[in-house]
Amino acid sequence: MINIRFLCNIRTTTEVLRGKELALLPVIENAYLVLEDGFISAYGPMNSMPARYLQQDNILDLKGGSVLPAWCDSHTHIVFAGSREGEFVDKIRGLSYEEIAAKGGGILNSANLLNKTSEDELFRQAWERLEEVRKLGTGAIEIKSGYGLTVEGELKMLRVIKKLKEKSTLSIKSTFLGAHTFPMEYRNNHQGYLDLIKTEMLPVIAAEKLADNIDVFCERGFFSPEESEEVCRAGMAVGLRPKIHANQMHLSGGTQLGVKLGALSVDHLETMDESSIQALANSETIGTLLPTAAFFLRMPFQPARTLIDSGCAIALASDYNPGSSPSGNMNLVVAMACIQMKMLPEEAINAATINGAYAMGLGSELGSITTGKKANLIITRSIPSLAFIPYSFGTSLIRGTILGEDVLLG
Repeated sequence: MINIRFLCNIRTTTEVLRGKELALLPVIENAYLVLEDGFISAYGPMNSMPARYLQQDNILDLKGGSVLPAWCDSHTHIVFAGSREGEFVDKIRGLSYEEIAAKGGGILNSANLLNKTSEDELFRQAWERLEEVRKLGTGAIEIKSGYGLTVEGELKMLRVIKKLKEKSTLSIKSTFLGAHTFPMEYRNNHQGYLDLIKTEMLPVIAAEKLADNIDVFCERGFFSPEESEEVCRAGMAVGLRPKIHANQMHLSGGTQLGVKLGALSVDHLETMDESSIQALANSETIGTLLPTAAFFLRMPFQPARTLIDSGCAIALASDYNPGSSPSGNMNLVVAMACIQMKMLPEEAINAATINGAYAMGLGSELGSITTGKKANLIITRSIPSLAFIPYSFGTSLIRGTILGEDVLLG
């Protein structure tokens, strides 16, 4: 590629970014980029490009377009059956998340729909969503189960994710979230459901290699810290890395639990106090912020500025799901992080690329323009600056993506 206006997030070595590091976004203006066999092999300013590159086939002249690492969306639930706009109306009428859940809505609604839907139909719907987010610039994505809540339903979801991995050129990580909520028949028998996860779900998941991670919704009215730890440790025993839905609606103890377990990430974090923030800041665990979920639920946005200024490592993700964030548009996530959470454009882009990659365990492979990393890239239309991406939040600026040797240009 030649005549790149901004070649963004250039790094010779990479590690997760925290604190002031998050605002540093190395850029080469008027640049070239060389890809070989789907990997980054060279880059630099146009005025120092070796002449031999101009003699190669398949030269793509961007004519002032820019190149960024593709968005790394480290928290989604895109395998689901149908939508839940009826609950959207309930929220407008004033019902809370907890009230909707209490009358059989929310996660239980999605579980009911999913268990009635065939594996093939689930795959078809999820594939459409995956293609949609790729066109919006997402090149890596984590997908959770959690809408099955039965042995058959959870395994069905994870098998769909496995098929998506096999067919798609996106980099995909799979997370087992059987502990999303308690099914109605186990509302008064929590230990019975924990045992079901441990004795009937996890052995099959391990045997079929259906998941990379294990996650728990640690929240009041869902899974207590003690129950969450029991599930996570059972998953860790079969090789799954822990992640935690933490501190969304209350000070649930989920952040401290994630730190204690060495979790890859703790996600949501709308409700944080000094103890939670310091625990996260003094750990290797990444705090994943989901601004479109807070927006959709009309909740306070995550305290991004405090987390960053306290030295926490944070990532941004979409939480794409039918109930609380029915969008996988990471461009909107980045814009909302700037507009509503006062993140600098550089911080938001880093959080949605390199830190998002680390929140999926893919930091050594994706998330930056680094020699030897996979070509997992966004090509933009002509933009005057990188800040224009979150500034122009209602405009489609993505021209296409390159995922390995798979090029999709509009």
